[in-house]
Amino acid sequence: MMMQDNLAAGARQIGPVVMELKSITLRFGGVVAIKDISFDIRQGEIRAIIGPNGAGKSSMLNVISGFYHPQEGEVIFKGAPRGPMKPFQVARLGIARTFQNIALFEGMTVLDNIMTGRLNRMKAGFLSQALWWGRAEREETENRAAVERIIDFLEIQNIRKTPVGRLPYGLKKRVELARALAAEPQLLLLDEPMAGMNVEEKEDMSRFILDVNDEFGTTICLIEHDMGVVMDLSDRVVVMDYGRKIGDGTPAEVRGNQAVIDAYLGVAHD
Repeated sequence: MMMQDNLAAGARQIGPVVMELKSITLRFGGVVAIKDISFDIRQGEIRAIIGPNGAGKSSMLNVISGFYHPQEGEVIFKGAPRGPMKPFQVARLGIARTFQNIALFEGMTVLDNIMTGRLNRMKAGFLSQALWWGRAEREETENRAAVERIIDFLEIQNIRKTPVGRLPYGLKKRVELARALAAEPQLLLLDEPMAGMNVEEKEDMSRFILDVNDEFGTTICLIEHDMGVVMDLSDRVVVMDYGRKIGDGTPAEVRGNQAVIDAYLGVAHD
């Protein structure tokens, strides 16, 4: 899939390193999911993680998001080591994510689902929220306005009052992206954002990812199996296979890497 409005990597403003993963090793009992992997994510870039099924990509995204804490290695975020954290603490750091399996509240409307992405920005106490008075009223108005801007940005105005459970799969994926954006993340993690989509839906999602990066300046790290999407969107790509890193570089460099070619063609491992 070739995209006419793709931004060349050189056209984006790529800044300093915002996250560095140093010698990460993650085990589940006797199973090594990630073995001694190091790479970084730079401000303003779109960084892709690819690899065959079972390569450890989702485990790595969970390390980046703080859901998993590696047994060995170190995660450095904005120059400071990051230890074990609860999900709300990670969100307050400015990291948000979507999931491979959609995690929305199916009985709630699109608008209400996206509003849950603003929870960390709601500081009013229980009483003022119950009475919808003072600070609670101001916060509600401000957060509602922010969510409406995201709804307009992702072109989902006509479904804003629709229960999520009634939506087709592609629109649910867009709503999940909207909820992540509602948290105003500095680092946005996307776990297979194109999975299960048809060609038209993939083109729409690709356009929105580029727009989020371009207009909001959001740093993005994504896992994706569609190599056409990866090569079109990404500034840099890290390639995993059997829990190890076998490639890291620009899309052109990765495309020409023999170890990567062998992994995707199913060449036998020694």
